Amino acid sequence: MSRPLIGITAYLEAARWGKWVREAVLSPPSYARAVEKAGGLPVLLPPLNLGGIDDYARGLSGVILAGGGEIDATLYGAASEDRVEAPQPHRDRFELALARAAVQADLPLLAIGRGMHILNVAQGGSLISWLPAVVDHDRHASTGRTHVIQISVSSKLGKAVGDRAEVAAPHHQAVKRLGTNLLAVAWADDQIVEGIELQGHRFGIGVQWNPERGENNRLVEALIDASRHRP
Repeated sequence: MSRPLIGITAYLEAARWGKWVREAVLSPPSYARAVEKAGGLPVLLPPLNLGGIDDYARGLSGVILAGGGEIDATLYGAASEDRVEAPQPHRDRFELALARAAVQADLPLLAIGRGMHILNVAQGGSLISWLPAVVDHDRHASTGRTHVIQISVSSKLGKAVGDRAEVAAPHHQAVKRLGTNLLAVAWADDQIVEGIELQGHRFGIGVQWNPERGENNRLVEALIDASRHRP
């Protein structure tokens, strides 16, 4: 059986190698390694031409909407937030279009960190644009700090990773209003949403943490399994 082709969204940034500084397509290798370990074939998707989105949706077996910087708040009807890094409009536009195409095509989709926010906004949802001001603590933004989350046992996420997980993923934004056909399936102890699922979709999961890191690769394995059985 051929390995499913999994598209991974990426940065478009200036990078240095040798004597050169050039614009480059960048992605942490943990995403590609997790896909390969699970039996898939990773390919990076540069945030360039929106005209190729439908071809990606037809040609790929699955998609990972990878983590990264915060989304432009104006895309979900909020005021710009000065406390986050400057948004990247080219990446926002590309990934929102890709998420919508993947949903339309019933393409297996795993949305991680920023990717979960992209999926929610693509479905018409909104975000908390500066989380520490809402929860009155900085536990979600602390680098290296873990916390335990509760997961719905009846969800696809719960079936893949269990009803509890200890996770670490610093973030300054979070899901506020859920988008169309999205259901919250994981929560922190302060009720901030840590996982979502797309109802009526073969495999559409978003998580706030980084399942591609560490030894537990079950969620990426679940994506690859769903990608193998695409009609």
